Amino acid sequence: MNDNKPPLNPHPLSEYVAWAGNRNREPILGVLKEKLPEEPGQVLEMASGSGMHINFFAPHFKHLHFQPSDKETEVFENIKNLTQEKGNENIADPIHLDLTNPDTWFKDDMKNAFSAIFCINIFQVAPISIADGMMECAEHLLNEDGFLMIYGPFQVEGEFTTESNAEFHNTLSSAGVPEWGLKDVADLKKAAAKHGLELKEQISMPANNFSLIFGKI
Repeated sequence: MNDNKPPLNPHPLSEYVAWAGNRNREPILGVLKEKLPEEPGQVLEMASGSGMHINFFAPHFKHLHFQPSDKETEVFENIKNLTQEKGNENIADPIHLDLTNPDTWFKDDMKNAFSAIFCINIFQVAPISIADGMMECAEHLLNEDGFLMIYGPFQVEGEFTTESNAEFHNTLSSAGVPEWGLKDVADLKKAAAKHGLELKEQISMPANNFSLIFGKI
């Protein structure tokens, strides 16, 4: 693994995102091995980006069918090419899913269809307002025992858990993009409560990140 950190660039096909993805994929896989069901089912990734994560995870769960998705359709070709290159037959073609547009997820064939949903490293560069869409989407798509896992760095009750996270927040904020910065777990919990979900587990991860596990109340 290359530890030379590229310049901050949130574009899903950037060198920075590839570096961050390679850095965190093994610990996230460890959580998924504990949480994903042993019986067959469907798993959705929100904001799949380049497809690096879903293509890394899928070979470890041959009994599960993985569905990549993204708001930006420009990344679809990269996802499909990577899936073909890796020979992952349990990954579907990506679908358009925009958390600000319920029309992209309120579909009868998707209702309660998923055993799990995961979303990786999105909130530090996305507005907290998409949390409502994410939770409403999860409420509609998850089955009764399903869970939503959100991975990334967060504030906890208005506090930074480490000095490095405070520095990362300041770096993001200095870019001049209003929505960039570490969001608070408390705000995700509020959004979840509106849609019948609650925070079941807050798992501390390497590099001062968290895996937040939400499930139906």
